[in-house]
Amino acid sequence: MDINETIKSQLQENPVILYMKGSPQAPQCGFSAKTVQALMACGERFAFVNILDNQELREGLKIYSSWPTYPQLYIDGELVGGCDIVLEMSESGELATMVKAAVQKAEA
Repeated sequence: MDINETIKSQLQENPVILYMKGSPQAPQCGFSAKTVQALMACGERFAFVNILDNQELREGLKIYSSWPTYPQLYIDGELVGGCDIVLEMSESGELATMVKAAVQKAEA
């Protein structure tokens, strides 16, 4: 399986997935930490991938998404954005709405 197939598989299997530096319990950068806090405030489970553990994935995802930085949040297989966008969406309430809808759809 090539890296694009791996990414597509991860996106299909997880309604909400965060590609980040570190883990939600131990983020390895401030942007990842802020993004995790915003996601946790939504009250739903989400998947994560520590891009520091896989250099091929780290580089391949930048090409796949045309987004050069991390973290990267995907909801329903679509790139939502990075830290700044996630924080804006969190403040407006849009993030919680999108996350809850994606999780409910996946559970249906």
